[in-house]
Amino acid sequence: MRASSGSDMTKNGAPPQAAAVLYAGQVMHQRMKPVGHRFSYDVFSLMIDLDRLEEADGMSGIFSVNRRNLLSFHEKDHSGDSGVSLRSYVDALLAKNGLPVRPARVLLVCYPRILGLVFNPLAVYYAYGEDGALSAMVYEVRNTFGERHTYVCPIGLDDVSDAGVRQQCDKLFHVSPFIPMAMRYQFRMLPPGQEIRWRILETDKVGPLLAATFSGVQVPLQTGKILRLVARIPHLTLKIVAGIHWEALKLWIKGVRYIPRPQAPEPTSVWREGRRTRNGFSHESQVGGPAE
Repeated sequence: MRASSGSDMTKNGAPPQAAAVLYAGQVMHQRMKPVGHRFSYDVFSLMIDLDRLEEADGMSGIFSVNRRNLLSFHEKDHSGDSGVSLRSYVDALLAKNGLPVRPARVLLVCYPRILGLVFNPLAVYYAYGEDGALSAMVYEVRNTFGERHTYVCPIGLDDVSDAGVRQQCDKLFHVSPFIPMAMRYQFRMLPPGQEIRWRILETDKVGPLLAATFSGVQVPLQTGKILRLVARIPHLTLKIVAGIHWEALKLWIKGVRYIPRPQAPEPTSVWREGRRTRNGFSHESQVGGPAE
């Protein structure tokens, strides 16, 4: 399944009304410098409504919430605490970091567990207000060292257009040992509808270094659909983790310099209109503005 290249917010439609759906598509990474390197592979993601987990749990006999199954979703994979609901965790995160009004709806797009295994390099929360408009995006990033950092990005006046959501922030968290820390993320996101698209351009002061994309089309969370996707991509989690290390090896062979892992930053940062906010104050980027 492939997402079309011409979708925009209007054509893509409203967020799914179902408690959960799947998005089947493809991940692509394209490195521009100091050497060229590109790879892509088929994946599928889960979109789940954090207010309707019980309903989602009953959508298929081979999908469960907070219980082991062929395909499953566990709140603690994201909250880090089995004693707190993920919706409460996200509400507290947003309230603490500049979003005083509780979202009317929060959707999470992430990889599901397959036979109990999961690794999410990036999971994205979409917070919607009572009017149905996006009020915040939350980008939850993990690395293979077991660390996590969450970029909280309230929606600014100019962040949303018919093309989708455009946001940016400085890179604060070590992900790849072949990319330095002095980078800036440019997020270009088509929120979940008939399709979903993520495009993240990683730039330095000179220009783009890496483009990473995910494009997928909506698939109902039904037993037959799940079985077909798992049969086609049976080792999704292992494929993601193995792929990360395999591509890293290729970069090392090509002579790209290895960068030691720095100390992890605080777990959360907040960004408004591309600037980091601390104690009510905005700070200029340490890398520079957009480099597109």
